[in-house]
Amino acid sequence: MVVGVLRVALAIEGAYSLKDKRRALRKVIDRLRSRFNLAVAEVGDNELWNRAELGLAAVSNSAPHANSMLDQALDAIRAVAEVDVLNSDLELIHMGDGA
Repeated sequence: MVVGVLRVALAIEGAYSLKDKRRALRKVIDRLRSRFNLAVAEVGDNELWNRAELGLAAVSNSAPHANSMLDQALDAIRAVAEVDVLNSDLELIHMGDGA
């Protein structure tokens, strides 16, 4: 089993309150959950209105598949007009011996 973890730091354009931030993030999170069937959560910068940090997780039976899913999710985040990706960090964790 392979667990893919992606941390994405975002700048949120046009957010002048936490309500604006939540609206923009809800759009991103809902799209990721429905399109890619990933676990997604806001994991940092919770009280800043113009920044956010998202954590995404994917479980797969192969490292290339988990990596591909998270790469596609990152591309989908970059396609959202309201947010800019500041940086990202992807890690694949191999669990068990496959038996």
